[in-house]
Amino acid sequence: MRNGVVIPWMTIETLTPDAMSVVSMGEDPRGFADWQRALQRLLTKMPVLYDTFSTARLAEAMRRTRDQAEEVDVRIPTRSGPHELKIRPVFGPAGDVHAMRLWLGPATARIPRPRAAVGAIWDMTTQTVQQPSGITQLTGISAEEYLPRMSIAGLFHRMSAFDRHAEVLDLLYEPKPGDKLQFEATVPNTSGPVGRWRITIRARDDQRTRGAWLLIEDVSAADAPIGSAALERIGLREAHRRAGTHLAVVQLEHTSISHWLTDPAPWVRWDYLFRPIDVFHPDDRARLAELGDRVRVGDTASVTVRALNYAGDYTPTTLLLYPYPGYSSRQLAIAQLLRVADDVPVLEPHRHPPDTHLSAPIGYDDQLRHWLAGHLKRSPA
Repeated sequence: MRNGVVIPWMTIETLTPDAMSVVSMGEDPRGFADWQRALQRLLTKMPVLYDTFSTARLAEAMRRTRDQAEEVDVRIPTRSGPHELKIRPVFGPAGDVHAMRLWLGPATARIPRPRAAVGAIWDMTTQTVQQPSGITQLTGISAEEYLPRMSIAGLFHRMSAFDRHAEVLDLLYEPKPGDKLQFEATVPNTSGPVGRWRITIRARDDQRTRGAWLLIEDVSAADAPIGSAALERIGLREAHRRAGTHLAVVQLEHTSISHWLTDPAPWVRWDYLFRPIDVFHPDDRARLAELGDRVRVGDTASVTVRALNYAGDYTPTTLLLYPYPGYSSRQLAIAQLLRVADDVPVLEPHRHPPDTHLSAPIGYDDQLRHWLAGHLKRSPA
């Protein structure tokens, strides 16, 4: 290879037992490219390796990393000088290998530092995204904000200028073998440059997981243009804000909030919960779930439930439910949330911190306080 050419790391996802594919080459996405073809193209750029190294030997090293979570460092002698093979596992929250980082090139070449990456698991039963502590290495999330589990609504809420929620929810709530998705999202950062994440997902419905496995790569760049939402979306959101309208996508079967279409209802504590279903009172969840059949056939429905607030109590809230277009076979509905007038004072997150003396915390209160403190600093007085 020519001097001065930087050889990038190749990222190969291993999100399901029966599939591997190349999802990125350095900064560039590869969208589930065939790994064997990608490696063959890499080897053709270094024909000197064919004298002492084979594709089969390379595949064996990859399997060792995937199955045994081992790092691989192999020095390969050639007639034009030694070469090196490096393979690094990318771990998920349970210690499984969600991907591999592979680098192959002359020993004298400069090896770039691989970008931060972690694996995550969407578990449909608990309605949570499970993530390892290593996610704090990605731009846009600090150690104080780390959560072992978060709702899918919480993940969406971290993203800005993102409009592929429907595709993601489609894959997550009806996992079918072979379903996969790759996308990028901007992630605001309170302490530095805006972050950019590349997220690769494969659906799973097996003994290990009913939901999906994810790979999250940090692809932030200082000079990258910051994406912006469409003018229509900005205008509609501002109109809802001024009107005091609060709309969410609700998963009726699991009685959890999947995504906020507007600003979140300020009297509802939906975030930083151990279990996303705790947003609604346990005695009201069955009534909410029963409305799934009506909404699925195209009807509208209304129900008043008790929604958790930031004081640890419940606020009566009416949900006006409408069918979610394109999801007639699944229990996703659009819900307008209306606070029922009562004599119970409501503690809203931008006015009061969560109570510190609750006997049985139901969420990550320390992380919530940290987020609220940052939010207040960024908000106008």
